Amino acid sequence: MSDAAGSDRAAELLAAYDAELRGEAETAHALRTERLGPLHLATFPGGSGFIGYAPFRLGAGESVRELVRLALAHVASDPTVSQLEWKTRGHDRIPGLESALRDNGFRAEETESIMLGQAESLAVDVPLPAGIVLLRRIDAEPDVRATSAMVDRAFGDPVSPRRADAVLDRLSRGDGTELWVAEAGGEPICAGRLEPVPGSRFAGIWGGATRADWRGRGIYRALTAARARSALAAGKTLIHSDSTAYSRPILERYGFLAVSTTTPYVWERPVAAAGHSEASTP
Repeated sequence: MSDAAGSDRAAELLAAYDAELRGEAETAHALRTERLGPLHLATFPGGSGFIGYAPFRLGAGESVRELVRLALAHVASDPTVSQLEWKTRGHDRIPGLESALRDNGFRAEETESIMLGQAESLAVDVPLPAGIVLLRRIDAEPDVRATSAMVDRAFGDPVSPRRADAVLDRLSRGDGTELWVAEAGGEPICAGRLEPVPGSRFAGIWGGATRADWRGRGIYRALTAARARSALAAGKTLIHSDSTAYSRPILERYGFLAVSTTTPYVWERPVAAAGHSEASTP
């Protein structure tokens, strides 16, 4: 693909991302949502809040600092919310947003690449290395909890029962969410979710993690291929993913394009006020 063609394709995919995956689409599976101007304020299982929005510009006299302050105050007024994510995108033009978030107690997490591409290009045969006895979709609680714990450890996080609870809640709703795992010796070594987006051409691949001692052996690629085939079976032709430096090259190998970046800004309720010591994410 020429540079010009690649640029045109990236612009086309980014327009589809903004039109089909933002605002209502990214809060479709929330327990509840409310509107505050251009913002969608959502509460997910496990005490997680989320603020999403389609691209917008502030009008004359409107203040991004006031918008951030009002949004945080509204979500924080719900004592069940222990953590709130405001998901920024690199291609948005909202002057002063990042400084307003920091000044209101949000901290920036790792910036990731927004990767978009065709599901069909990922749905390839990938040979599994010796020792992988099973690659399957799971929903039984013991399997989900063991897999969630493996993912937490792979990311270097404490094992969070709340995160497992949130995954189990999504799986129980029948909204199309799938959890896939690769196992060796009866133990999960790689996992990731597939989340079809209602009313769009997209499915998201999320939470991809491989145990450190199994990395670099094609397991993540095989798991991604299985999820892509499942997405196609559900009628989804495009895949989106927020990718770290580990997974981005794998997707680029299959023709995916990095169309922008995303940086989550996270606010956490002080432990004494929350009444518990553990936060969770959707």
